[in-house]
Amino acid sequence: MDTAYKLIGPFTQLITLAGLPLKGAIADEQISPLAQAGILLKGNKIFKTGNYESLEKEAALLGAITVTLEGEYVCIPAFTDAHTHICFAGSRAQDYAMRNSGKTYLEISEAGGGIWDTVQHTRKASLEELTTSTIHRANRHLSEGVTTIEVKSGYGLSVKDELKMLRAIKAANQETPAELISTCLAAHTLPRDFEGSHSEYLEKISQELFPILLEENLCSRMDAFVEKGAFSPENILPYFKKAIEKGFQITVHADQFSTGGSTVAVQLNALSADHLEASTDKEVQLLAQSDTIAMALPGATIGLGCAFTPARKLLNAGACLAIASDWNPGSAPMGDLLTQASILGTFEKLSNAEILAGITYRAARALNLTDRGRIEQDMLADFLLFQTNDYREILYQQGKLKPAQVWKNGECVFTSNFD
Repeated sequence: MDTAYKLIGPFTQLITLAGLPLKGAIADEQISPLAQAGILLKGNKIFKTGNYESLEKEAALLGAITVTLEGEYVCIPAFTDAHTHICFAGSRAQDYAMRNSGKTYLEISEAGGGIWDTVQHTRKASLEELTTSTIHRANRHLSEGVTTIEVKSGYGLSVKDELKMLRAIKAANQETPAELISTCLAAHTLPRDFEGSHSEYLEKISQELFPILLEENLCSRMDAFVEKGAFSPENILPYFKKAIEKGFQITVHADQFSTGGSTVAVQLNALSADHLEASTDKEVQLLAQSDTIAMALPGATIGLGCAFTPARKLLNAGACLAIASDWNPGSAPMGDLLTQASILGTFEKLSNAEILAGITYRAARALNLTDRGRIEQDMLADFLLFQTNDYREILYQQGKLKPAQVWKNGECVFTSNFD
């Protein structure tokens, strides 16, 4: 028996997403479910997909291990969440209650809430505490089908505490089956205890933090919040250009409350422009004509009660739309990617194909990853099994249908108690 090969099936439906486009709208008719299908693995990658009975014969010749399923299962690619803030300490439940009772951001901040509250709690937390809480949240995400998780810093807002966060993310990545992709968000906002201008803070970060990030291999991605009250396009451009010179990839918190960030993203050929709730037709066209991925964050819309990203307009214009959870303690505490993507689809009239693409291969591309998000030869064997006979049930149930099994790198890393 060759343990390098493994056959899983049969599936009532196998949704591979193979052949679907990277950019633009996708009709559900472009999804072609394979009936009574299987997946043949070689190591941690997909070797072949197709009719289960035919694969059984090939698997026997290869001496493959066989994982035989009893009952009805739909198999789809595993999810990628390309924008999270799951490394943090403390809670902002008070903020949420105050916001829903009509308090303004300034009033919440004056009452001790807001991002600075999270910064203070995160600074007080030890490296071990941050590592443990990040592992816990990553494993919850994994159980809900997210096998690749981007994780940002940004609640340290000092060289020392940003390093602590990124070291915690790196340590957590060794202790969870999920794959964590770290991003430096030291340019989240100007820290209250920094005595200097926005430009001086960014200069300090680039001079003192960047070299250590590279030396310790803590991240290869740089993010910034380009927004009124955070960093202006004029502030952030020199900072981003220094990051690019050092070899960092760029992503941008853009157009959440006002426009300007998406223009920066496109100008610098950033991997993604994230949020976009305030984007107008001008920004939609700008993104559609670029290679920068438009990232919708419906969790922030649900948490704040604001407009959704104009996802339908972006897709119709020809943009690549990814969908992420923005899981964070302030504006997006839910952290359930499947539920949020389903709700976005309802409000923005997205096809099942567009939603699934947005949380699989299109989301992976926002992390510059091209080896996952589809079930086809040579892709990583990251996939999910749902106990149903129709893939449409997954989004129809708006996140209440959870994966029965989660596979990462060719291994089953989670099995539901409800299986």
